Amino acid sequence: MTLEPPLRPARGSLSVERVSRKRGEVQVLGDVSLEVVPGEFVTLLGPSGCGKTTLLRLIAGLDAVDAGRIVISGNDMTMIPAHLRPVHTVFQSYALFPHLSVFENVAFGLRIRNRPEEEIRSRVARVLAAVHLGGLDSRAPSEISGGQGQRVALARALVLEPDILLLDEPLAALDAQLRSAMRLELVELQRSLGITFILVTHDLEEAIECSSRIAVMRAGQIAQYAAPREIFEHPGSVYVARLVGMENILEGRVVARTETTARVDLGFIEVDLQEAPTGDSIHVGVHGEHIRLSRLGGPLEGTVTEVRYLGEATRCRVRIGAATLVANVSPREVVRAGDLVSLDIEAASWVGLRP
Repeated sequence: MTLEPPLRPARGSLSVERVSRKRGEVQVLGDVSLEVVPGEFVTLLGPSGCGKTTLLRLIAGLDAVDAGRIVISGNDMTMIPAHLRPVHTVFQSYALFPHLSVFENVAFGLRIRNRPEEEIRSRVARVLAAVHLGGLDSRAPSEISGGQGQRVALARALVLEPDILLLDEPLAALDAQLRSAMRLELVELQRSLGITFILVTHDLEEAIECSSRIAVMRAGQIAQYAAPREIFEHPGSVYVARLVGMENILEGRVVARTETTARVDLGFIEVDLQEAPTGDSIHVGVHGEHIRLSRLGGPLEGTVTEVRYLGEATRCRVRIGAATLVANVSPREVVRAGDLVSLDIEAASWVGLRP
């Protein structure tokens, strides 16, 4: 009987295994593990100082790990220097060479590697077409827009055909309208190339729009790692719920439990939760989009205390006894402060939150 050889992990896979990193006496990352499959678009999301850029730099080899392993495409890269790793990084500052044309900026890495001129011209032309910069190859960086400069930086990394492309807040320097357009271009580019992308950002909208999975980071740890819809609709903790903008986070008392559910008394209503955290007192959350307001007549009634028009929605604060809930309703609905309303909250939209 012959044994099949073990399958080698596909190009573009990443395994971060119990990685730690200190700066002086400060623990920047602590025992972090992360798995990325080939072709994913993974985002490291969190506020400044949470460790997301440090993790990216460890993957790139720009910083050394204190403990743990980093495996890329099945190969242990923990001790391999940055220039020998099959990854390339696009930073917030594009760092284009001002004295070189767009073509020569993109060709720079290939020239350092002494690739033949015919190969350089072919690969540069192909990647410039992929990032929609065909015909701009002779321009100087000062003669192109900010969005085009960002695409040149992407092309300069992609022309080297990395297994993984690392993006350290590459859109942060762009204005809001251009940033929105470039997010779409990033997603389309990643899908067309099939290369693994790992993005660092503090922008929730950017993470949700771009990612196949999001790693939410907190104080050098990964607080939750899941698809964007799961992160937004079912945050696992109070920290993640606040980060994704869940407006209603309340503390309640557990009055009954089964193997799969818990009934929680919030004072004005009792809700049933699936997979509730342990403890007699737990936090419960619900997004304002899951609360509908109507005229009086329902089982749950309250008084509107504040109304704010936000463009896509109207945000209403509603007082119910000692509690206040936030409901995001259609701007077409006529709601005024002082109105008495009924609240209809989708039962399945309540989620239990760890501390």
